[in-house]
Amino acid sequence: MTSPAAQADPGRPGADARALIEIVEVSPRDGLQNEARILPTASKIELLERCVAAGARRIEAVSFARPSLVPQMADAEAVMASAPRRAGVSYIGLVLNERGLDRALAAGVDEINVVVPVTDAFCERNQGTSVSDLVRQWSAIAPAARSAGLRVSVTISVAFGCPFSGDVETEAVAALAGQLAESPLDELALADTIGVGTPAAVTAAAEAVASIAPGVPLRGHFHDTYGRGVANALAAVRSGITVLDASAGGVGGCPFAPGAAGNTATEDLAAALRDSGAATTIDIDLVTATGGWLRELLGKPAGRDRKAGDR
Repeated sequence: MTSPAAQADPGRPGADARALIEIVEVSPRDGLQNEARILPTASKIELLERCVAAGARRIEAVSFARPSLVPQMADAEAVMASAPRRAGVSYIGLVLNERGLDRALAAGVDEINVVVPVTDAFCERNQGTSVSDLVRQWSAIAPAARSAGLRVSVTISVAFGCPFSGDVETEAVAALAGQLAESPLDELALADTIGVGTPAAVTAAAEAVASIAPGVPLRGHFHDTYGRGVANALAAVRSGITVLDASAGGVGGCPFAPGAAGNTATEDLAAALRDSGAATTIDIDLVTATGGWLRELLGKPAGRDRKAGDR
């Protein structure tokens, strides 16, 4: 077994010199928020501990959404209060508005991520407002978080298709990216929220966004609804993206996207990257065990979640 430490620092003597791809572990937030079974706080903390032990160094730990809307995340403050603190480990909190930022700052997250959908239809169903209003909120949240010393990222959701308004044009994604990049940010993520993207679409979106927002680091977030999560992630890497989201056991999805299911599994992605000649910090054996443990806790069968019908 290659140790995460050896993979994580290609520059040290004897270390693996392959290109390093960073995997952001999202099972504690994006993984759990779509599950009917709500885990106790102690299990969420154990999940964080397992993710850290498996080599995850950036972990999307909690969401500061309204508990009435996302009850799975109602204990965000309690989770962060007992999250294992290790050197080099950064915890991300999802923030939807300025109130969420206040909670995130009080809870002690290291990073915040804000989600802005491409389409008004999804925006209204998911966050009860318009895209333009969310862009305005982002323009207030981003500098405030930066001034508080947090790393700041924004995710463009439904970047490859919307469950309510259908196909999404690459030009619309790029235009939104340009607006968001007017505020200070450390990273911009392209999210295939319902898993309808293809490698060709991923390449086109990555190139378009890189052109309109040059110098902004990009991240990829892919769902495995149609079994294309890993293929889309590898296409993102070929397009120059070096940061990818994934969830242990492939659990999760978006509670506001009917038919969407299954984030790309961390163990599948790490293995595919390894076999493609890239390095990660992830211990595949440990994260595989974590995925199995998590699926058992959630009462889910072994394997991956794919709920959508044939296209």
